[in-house]
Amino acid sequence: MKGVLLVNLGSPDSPTPKDVKPYLDEFLMDERVIDAPKWLRTLIVRGIILRTRPKKSAEAYSKIWWEEGSPLIVISERFKQAVEAQADIPVALGMRYGSGSIAEGMEQLQKQGVDEVLLVPLYPHYAMSSFETVVVKALEVREAQFPDMQVTTMPAFGKNPDYLNVLATSIREKLDAFGYDHVLFSYHGIPERHIRKSDPTSYHCKINDTCCGMNSVAHHTCYRHQCYEMTRNIAALLNLPKDQVSTSFQSRLAGDPWLKPYTDYEFERLAGEGRSRLAVITPAFVSDCLETLEEIAMEGKNDFLEAGGTDFMHIPCLNDREDWVTLMAKWVNDWARDGRLPAV
Repeated sequence: MKGVLLVNLGSPDSPTPKDVKPYLDEFLMDERVIDAPKWLRTLIVRGIILRTRPKKSAEAYSKIWWEEGSPLIVISERFKQAVEAQADIPVALGMRYGSGSIAEGMEQLQKQGVDEVLLVPLYPHYAMSSFETVVVKALEVREAQFPDMQVTTMPAFGKNPDYLNVLATSIREKLDAFGYDHVLFSYHGIPERHIRKSDPTSYHCKINDTCCGMNSVAHHTCYRHQCYEMTRNIAALLNLPKDQVSTSFQSRLAGDPWLKPYTDYEFERLAGEGRSRLAVITPAFVSDCLETLEEIAMEGKNDFLEAGGTDFMHIPCLNDREDWVTLMAKWVNDWARDGRLPAV
C-alpha cells in the first residue's frame, strides 16, 4: 500500500530558551548544516553558539508565535490535512528537527498498512542543508526502523511549470494592490562551500553568473543556480521589468563566505538608490516561519525603512493556499496511480 510523507524543517516546542536550545542543538549539529568535523562542530555549536543563541532565538520566536503554536508547525499541519482530503492515499507529516519527527511520520503510515512511501521534502530547491538532509535522514530511519518500507523521493520542484504558475499567481495577487517600485527575491542563505560540495562534476561551480548560465548537470544540485533561475522564471511570468527585480540571500552565520548579495545589505542599497516601495518574496520556503515572519517581515522592514524606504510588503509563502494544496494532491495522486513524479 502506498502513502506519502511530507517533511518540513521543524520548530522548537515553545518560544523559550529551554525548548529552543535542544532544537538548535539538533539542527546545528547536523553535519549537512554545519559541515565541519564533528569535534569542531561540537566546539562551535555547544561551546559557543548554544551559550547565547537560545535566548536570542527564543525572543525572536516569541515575536511570531501563534496562539495555536509555532507558525511553521501549524501551517504544515493545515497543509497536510488539506492535501490528505484530496489524496487517494494516506498522508503523514514529519519534521527534520524537533518534535513530530520523520520516524513518527513513518510509524503513522506503517500503522495504516503503508509499505511504499513517497517522501516529499517541502523545499523547492536542492541544498545540502535542506533537501539533502531530509532525504538522508529519512533513509537512515527507514534502514534502522522500517527495513521493509520502500521509499521514493519527490525531486525538488522549484522548476516545475505548474508550481511556478501557482507561486506567480500568489505573488501577483499581492503586487497588484501594492504599487511597488522594486521586487526583491530573498532566498535562504548557505555557505559558498556547500555549492562546491554539491557539484557532482567537482569543477563546474565557480559561484558566479558565468557558470550559472551554462548548461551543466551540476545545476540539478546547485542551489544558487536554482534560486536565480526561479527569480528569472517568476519575473517572466509576472512581466516584471529587469531593473525592478533582484535576488539576495538571508540568514548567514559569521566566519565564512555565504552566498551574496546579502539581503540586509540589499535593503540599504535599494533604499539608498531611491527605491521607496519594496515588495519582498521568500521563495526558498513553502511555509512561513521564523526566517520569513521575523527576519524579513519585521527586522527587514525596519532595516529598509530606517535606510530611507517608505513602504515595505512581505509577500507570504504559499502556506496552505488552495491552488498549492490542489497541485500537491495532484502530484501525490499521479504517483499513487502510475508512479509518475512531477516534471522538473
